[in-house]
Amino acid sequence: MKKNKIKKGIVLSALFLGPLLFYIFLSLGIYHHANLPILTKKVEDVKGEVTFKKHFSVVSFLGTDIEQNKGGLFNLNEVIYKRYRKSLYFQSVLIAPKGTEEQVESLKKKLKTYTDIENWKFVFLNKDEIKLIFKSFDSPYTLNNNLGSEYVFIVDRELRLRGRKDDEDTDNGRLYGYNMNSVNDLKNKMKKDIEIIYYQLKKSLEKEKRFKREI
Repeated sequence: MKKNKIKKGIVLSALFLGPLLFYIFLSLGIYHHANLPILTKKVEDVKGEVTFKKHFSVVSFLGTDIEQNKGGLFNLNEVIYKRYRKSLYFQSVLIAPKGTEEQVESLKKKLKTYTDIENWKFVFLNKDEIKLIFKSFDSPYTLNNNLGSEYVFIVDRELRLRGRKDDEDTDNGRLYGYNMNSVNDLKNKMKKDIEIIYYQLKKSLEKEKRFKREI
């Protein structure tokens, strides 16, 4: 009888402590950063109807050969865009050179068969404007000859480039962008980093609500 009580106590303790320990594990794991690092304090904004301001922007550079980046964009759609497309302030900004409008329209038609492209924001710029924005990220990467890049970037609401300072796969630990041709990069790095941003946003909004109630 006494043994049965002990066993029941152990089972109940496990049921109670299991979720608690799991929550602590997540807190120490995914959200171990006090803040997702700022790597560049001021990036050049896009001009026109689309803006980085007041958004969390996932920024990619398509180049003149859209077909070259099609595989990476579909990775981005599946791993990142579908998960966050309805999240507060989220947008995916795709920068393409002027003259690629027909290629982009073809891409849009293909994307529409997979997802709602409402928050895919396509921006057409000239060569110098694209180079200026890319250079302002102050990353170690370069645009290819087609003005495109396999890397995708996170720009926050204050026009700051966010990334990592403790990445295990780079020499100096700094990760400025995420390779969209690598599902592993998107899933195990970019996705986690965006989660941190939204965790911080949630805490900030909760703090703001508490402050308003106290007034």
